[in-house]
Amino acid sequence: MIHKEGRRISIMLFVILAILDTSIVLFTGAPPWVEVPAIIASLLLWLFILRFFRDPKRTVPQEGFVYAPADGKVVVIEKCTESEYFNDERIQVSVFMSVWNVHINWYPVEGNLSYYQYHPGKYLIARHPKSSTLNERNTLVIKTTVGTEILIRQIAGIVARRIISYATAGKNVKLGDEMGFIRFGSRVDIFLPVGTEILVKPGQHVRGLITALAKSGL
Repeated sequence: MIHKEGRRISIMLFVILAILDTSIVLFTGAPPWVEVPAIIASLLLWLFILRFFRDPKRTVPQEGFVYAPADGKVVVIEKCTESEYFNDERIQVSVFMSVWNVHINWYPVEGNLSYYQYHPGKYLIARHPKSSTLNERNTLVIKTTVGTEILIRQIAGIVARRIISYATAGKNVKLGDEMGFIRFGSRVDIFLPVGTEILVKPGQHVRGLITALAKSGL
């Protein structure tokens, strides 16, 4: 399945590549050793775009855990001061998404969106520590049913130039609902209360809604 954010792009790219390849074959008089690689390259590019916008169906997991909001690699697990909303110490867990990962973002817990804010910014490499506060980003805070708040930050990267968010402040969200989509390489940070038991390690590859990041009494 192709995600809704990629359907229009996939169709437009297919048409453009088909026109270009047809023009090369019919009008340039190029030899076969030029035509064939051009067609193969076009096909590979289109297949890459289809793969990037794939929409895997994930089963909603059991509650009691904070799940990975995206597919990718854990690049940060550390205590830090979260200065946008909490202004106190939190445990930050960051998941970096390469262009080979699924780029759908899911809500990792259930609750109410008590805060939502978009921030324009730079496009540093998403692995860069300062990208969390300097890059274009969305900040969401989910207040769980027991009143605990966790903060999630969607961060654009050096290639990603658009964060698509489905969040609205005050909205009730369910574990497994789609939070948004980030195009072409990016990062998601989660800020958890100090004392939360973390279940992953730096460098570990995780899958959204499948890998539990932390135990939760949230």
